[in-house]
Amino acid sequence: MRIHTIGGFNEVGKNMTVVESGGDAFIFDMGLFLPPIVELEEQERLKLYTEKRLRALGAIPDDLLLDRLNLRSKIRAIFLGHAHLDHIGAIPYISSRYNADILCTPFTAEVLRIMLKDENINLRNKIKVIHPNSSCSLNGKGRCSVDFINVTHSTPQTSMIALHTREGTVLYANDFKFDNTPILGKRPNYERLRELAKEGVKAMVVDSLYSGNEKKTPSEKIARGLLEDVMLTTENQRAGIIVTTFSSHIARLKSIVDFGNQLGRKIIFVGRSLNKYVNAANRASVCPFYNEISLLSYRKQVESGLKKAGKNRANYLIVCTGHQGEPGSVLDRLSRNELPFSFRNQDHIIFSSSVIPTPINVSNRNQLEKRLKQKGVRIFGDVHVSGHASREDLRDFISMVQPEHIIPAHGDLPKLTPMAELASQMGYSLGKNIHLMQDSQKLDL
Repeated sequence: MRIHTIGGFNEVGKNMTVVESGGDAFIFDMGLFLPPIVELEEQERLKLYTEKRLRALGAIPDDLLLDRLNLRSKIRAIFLGHAHLDHIGAIPYISSRYNADILCTPFTAEVLRIMLKDENINLRNKIKVIHPNSSCSLNGKGRCSVDFINVTHSTPQTSMIALHTREGTVLYANDFKFDNTPILGKRPNYERLRELAKEGVKAMVVDSLYSGNEKKTPSEKIARGLLEDVMLTTENQRAGIIVTTFSSHIARLKSIVDFGNQLGRKIIFVGRSLNKYVNAANRASVCPFYNEISLLSYRKQVESGLKKAGKNRANYLIVCTGHQGEPGSVLDRLSRNELPFSFRNQDHIIFSSSVIPTPINVSNRNQLEKRLKQKGVRIFGDVHVSGHASREDLRDFISMVQPEHIIPAHGDLPKLTPMAELASQMGYSLGKNIHLMQDSQKLDL
């Protein structure tokens, strides 16, 4: 068995791993590296992306390596673990290079279809929907099969992916947390993970983003409690309330809607990415609040809705894009007086998110907050819990699965090293069965 770490091992994003076994090869994820795209949009305010341009920016995985290794013709399937852009965002630009189906859960499939429609791109790949906790056999020379194992994260229907080959099982566990009380969807399928441990796991590619955080990542119910505290126990009867969060975090959006209903406010969602993810969730039947909100997407809809909310702010809850201070987002434009809603003293701005720690995001968010504070609003930051496992979750995970080999993923060396140190504490050895990899490297097992 040979494992190729194409992207996501030098940076947070651009995730792509290839497993080669018995004449077949399989791709896990095709993600974007978002910081250079954010910078490009800030400079040019354009969204004219091509494969060539994205390669020049370093924003997509360097999968040309597979051409040089004569592996492109051996790719039998492309597996997608969940719907975040750092895992699926490169699909429209490079997946057609492969004569392979794309396998993913229903929500991820719907997000992907909307992305393709927005970009006016037709894929040659067939999108094959695999429901959480399902498996299927794969075409190829070997007798391979794949399991999509339900796990919790900050977007619906996230899966760990277990590829079963004649040379052993590879478990791809990139982006997850162990949440036993999720707001939306099922709890992690611990039973199947324990079965895999009994069957034997040859190698595990594992989310190490917060492996240095010495704690257990809290449940989403904690974020719901934080939102409840801010939305229902502060003096906001006459204030405008604006909440911003990750558009793909459908469980978080459900909590926001629930508390908006308790406040008796009309709830409007404003922003293109919110429109995209909420519609995808509705099509995948994982959006229980769809009929309780108004989705504003077209310019006239947005302007009309915000005018009404501005005149009757005590009767409205605005949910909008812009939690990272992204240029052109709704909250960014509101802060610059580019939309027909004017902030008043004591309006509430709730950031139900953390700042993604890249220089461009930190700078954008700081500038946004500076503009908002000048308007006299009240800012409630970090009303949030992470969707990534921390050190003690990862300790439990290794104990549960007991893989032969561990490959830390989802970050640069400072993010991956604590995972290697944890595995060392648990009896693994660096260079023997802990493998600190970088982009464009290979590992023979």
